[in-house]
Amino acid sequence: MRLALLQSGRSTSAFWLGCALVTIGVVLHLPMYWIARHHGFVLAGMPMDANMLCGMALILIGAACAAYGLLPKPRSFLSRQAPLALAPPEDAPLSRAHWGLATLLSIALIIDIMKPASLGFVTPGMRAEYGVSDETVAWLPFSALAGTVLRSFLWGWLADVYGRRASILLSSVMFTGTSLCGAMPEFGWNVFMCFMMGAAAGGMLPVAYALLAETMPTKHRGWSLVLVGGIGAVGGYFAASWCSALLQPTFGRRIMWFLNLPTGLALIALSPLLPESARFLERVGRLHEAHAILARFGVRVRSAPAAATEPPARIVAQTLRRQHLIGLTSALTLSALTWGLVTFGLLLWLPSALVATGRSVGASSALIAQSTLFAAPTILVCTLLYSRWSTKRSLVLMSVLTIVGLFALGAQEAGPDSLSAPLVPLTLIVVGSSGLIAILLPYTAENFPLRIRGRTTGWIADCSKLGGLLAQGLSVIGAVPRLATAIVMIGILAILSTLLVILYGHETRDRDLRELEASAVAGNEK
Repeated sequence: MRLALLQSGRSTSAFWLGCALVTIGVVLHLPMYWIARHHGFVLAGMPMDANMLCGMALILIGAACAAYGLLPKPRSFLSRQAPLALAPPEDAPLSRAHWGLATLLSIALIIDIMKPASLGFVTPGMRAEYGVSDETVAWLPFSALAGTVLRSFLWGWLADVYGRRASILLSSVMFTGTSLCGAMPEFGWNVFMCFMMGAAAGGMLPVAYALLAETMPTKHRGWSLVLVGGIGAVGGYFAASWCSALLQPTFGRRIMWFLNLPTGLALIALSPLLPESARFLERVGRLHEAHAILARFGVRVRSAPAAATEPPARIVAQTLRRQHLIGLTSALTLSALTWGLVTFGLLLWLPSALVATGRSVGASSALIAQSTLFAAPTILVCTLLYSRWSTKRSLVLMSVLTIVGLFALGAQEAGPDSLSAPLVPLTLIVVGSSGLIAILLPYTAENFPLRIRGRTTGWIADCSKLGGLLAQGLSVIGAVPRLATAIVMIGILAILSTLLVILYGHETRDRDLRELEASAVAGNEK
C-alpha cells in the first residue's frame, strides 16, 4: 500500500471518494431493475424515478472527483535528483513482480474486452423488448464502436501526459459507472449508454500494452505482449458467453450491463498492486517514485546524463515527421482498418451470404464456428513466432494468410458453385485476422518513442474499431455491399498495408526499447 501512495496523484482521498460516489450512484439504479423482476426484467416504457436521476448525478460527480484525484502533483513537488539510467530491466530475469503485472493486466483486459463482447448476447433481448428492426438494433454496436474510437486515442493521450496507471484507473471508474445502462428504460438511452460504455472500455488495451512494453525485460517483452493480449481477447469473449449463459435466463439481458459494477470495482480494488511505468516517471521528473518502482522489480539504479536514457525532447518531437515513421504509421493504420473491416464487416455479412446459397441458419453458423476453433491456438502460435522468429515477419505472415483467404473466398463466390466449400478460405481469414490483431498492438507499442507511445498505440487501436464502425455504418443505412465487392476492397487494403510493413517495419525482437527509439530518430533502420 505504501507503494500505491507513492504513485498517487494529486489527492488519494479524492480518488476514493469519487469511486464511492460512482458506486452509490449505480446502486441507486438497482431498485427499479429489481421491481421489474415479475415482468421478466422488462423496463421499456417505465419512467425514470428520483433514485435514478440522483444516481446519475452522483456518477458524474464521482467521476470528476476521481479524475481530479488522479491528476499529477504540482511540478514544484517533483524530485530534482539526477536522472536515472535503466540498466535492467532490459536484461533482467523475470521476477514475481513481472509475473504479477502480467497477470493483473490480463485480468484487466479480460474485463475490458468482456463488455463489448456482450453486445451480441444482449441485442436479441433488446430487439424483443423494444420491438425494433435489425437496422435499428444495429445502432447499438455502432454507438459502442464509436465510443471506443473516441476513447482509445483520448486515453492514449492521457497516458502520455498523466501516466499509464492514472489512465487505467480512470478507465475503470468510468467503466463502473456505465453499469447504469442496465436500468435505462428507453431505447435511445441504451444507445447513448452503449456509446459511453464503449468510451469507458475502449482505452485500456493500448495503455496496458504501453505499460507492459516499458516494464518487461527485453528478452521477455515480445511473448508477454502477445500472450497477455491474446489471453485478454479469448478470455473476454469466453467470460461474456459464460456469464450470458449462466445469468441471462434468470435475470434477463440487463444483468450483462450490471456486471460492470463488480468487475469495475475489482479492478479498482487491485489498483494498489498496479505500478506506474518507471520510464514515464523518469521522463516527467518523478524520480523518487521511479526509484521505488525499479526497486520493486529488482532493478539496479545508477546516475547517468539525461541524454543516456532518452533522446532529446527536440528530436523526439520531430520523429513522426520523418519518412520512415510516417510510412510505418500508415502501414499499421491500414492493417488495423483491414482487421476491423474483416471482423466487424465481412464476418458479420457472411452468414447472410451463406443463407442465400441455400444453407440453413444453423448450418451457416456451424460452418463459421468450425473456422473459429483455430482462433485460440493461433494466439499461442503467434506468441512463439513473435518472440522466437521475427516480429516484423510474423505480422507480414498473418497479413498474407488473411489476403490468401480473402481472395480464395472471393474466387469461390464468383464461381459457378457460389461458396460451395468455404471452410478452408474462411479458416485462413479467421486465423490470419486473429493473428494480425494479436500482433498489431504489441508491435506498435515497441516501435514508437516513449513520449508518443500511448497516443500511437491508441491511434492504431482506434483504427481497428474505425474499420468496424465503417462496416456497421453501412449496415445501419442498409448499404451493405455484395460479398465479392467487399472482399476485393478489403483485399486491396490488406495488400497495400502488407507492402508498407515490408518497406517501413522494424525488427524489434530482442531489441532494447532505447535502441529502437534511437533507430526511430535516426531513421536508418529498416
